[in-house]
Formats: sequence, C-alpha cells, structure tokens
Amino acid sequence: MRRSKKNSKAKSNQKPVSRAAAKRTLLRPGRFVARNTEKGPMRIGIVAVQGDFAAHAAMLRRLGADSVEVRTVSDLEGCEGIILPGGESTTQLQFLREEGLFDAIRQFASHGGPVFGTCAGAILLATKVKNPPQESLGLLDMTVLRNGYGRQLASDVFFERTKLKKDPLEMVFIRGPIIEETGKGISILATHEGKAALVEKGNILAATFHPELTDDPTVHEHFLDMAAKGAAQAASAS
Repeated sequence: MRRSKKNSKAKSNQKPVSRAAAKRTLLRPGRFVARNTEKGPMRIGIVAVQGDFAAHAAMLRRLGADSVEVRTVSDLEGCEGIILPGGESTTQLQFLREEGLFDAIRQFASHGGPVFGTCAGAILLATKVKNPPQESLGLLDMTVLRNGYGRQLASDVFFERTKLKKDPLEMVFIRGPIIEETGKGISILATHEGKAALVEKGNILAATFHPELTDDPTVHEHFLDMAAKGAAQAASAS
C-alpha cells in the first residue's frame, strides 16, 4: 500500500520576538510549566514550519485537545506539550535557531514539559545524527541515521506490534530515519525491520514514522497521557 504526501510550508503574519525579548522569556523559570487541565482542554504546541502539522492538530482535536501553531517563543505560552513534526530536519533546525525556539524547547523539556518528535522531529531530538552529521536538540539519548530507508518517492505503510496496545500499529514512513542505537533507559515501544521506531524516555517521545497520517490515535493518545501526567506533577509542585 502506497500513498504520496507532500510537505507543506507555512507562512506567519506574526512578528518575530526579538532576541532580547526571547532571552527575557527564557529567564523566567516555570513560564512554560503546564497549566491546570481542569480549566479546559489540554493545549499542545505544534512547531509549524514544515511537515503536516495540520494533521497533528486534527488528531489532537479528535482526542479533545487544543493545539496552537508555534513559530515564535511567545507561541509556547500556556502549552502543556510540544510536537516537532516531519519535514527537513536541517531546515527546521535553522528555523528553531533563528526564532529562539531551540533554547526555548530545551528549557521546556528541562522543566519536565513533554516533547514529541515525528520523522524529522525525531532526528532533532537525538543526541547523535548521521548521514550527514548535524546539530540537534539532544534531548533523547539515541543515534539516528537520516533517510535510513532511502529517498522514497511515496510513503510506505506497515503494521507492527507495539507495547501501547494489543492490535498492530499502523506506521507510515516517508524518507524516515533509522534509530541505530539507543542509550540507557530508553524504552522501545515499537520496532520496524528490527530497528526501534517508537521510543521514549521520561518526558520525551520520538517516532521515525508519521502517526498523524493514519486513523490510529494510539501514539497521540499516549503523548497526551504524558502531558497530563506532566500537568499533574507541575500542579502538585506549585
């Protein structure tokens, strides 16, 4: 089964936050700590520069969560989780650097905020990237190989076993990376062709495939569970 999917780029009419303003924001401890979910639907930020971020938003909406497109540091205000979608990792990395989001996302994660990366987003989360090497957020102790399955012209769809449910999990791969190695404490939730395809540690979740392009909400539901736990911990600590 094959189906093609083109990446989309989004333009923003919002004015970028100045570096000085971004720095002041980052110096405020707990600014991005989760709010009390009893006050309304959970709010998840989706970095909206490339990839099918609209599909992520649709999946979250289906599960009863709100989402916000993140293009500046100020867009993270009130978010209880962050999704890094697919696309081209070097382009996204440059965008994160230019907008001050690179440090903001790292700080969000350091405060226990959950971060979920799919495909290129998983590359950005890794501590080591190959083919070729590049900088990353370094939030998940793993080594990833870019375009590990080759430069596909269309998507490849597989159904694999997962620890998240009894039934097979649908996986859509589009020029996906391969997780070559995982560090200590990494939990492998699903594999493909003998390689980890869905992994987590603490508040960080990464998938080498595109769960947002399927009808199966399992992975996003798991991420929302992570965000809910983070919100509860933040509320008890405040």
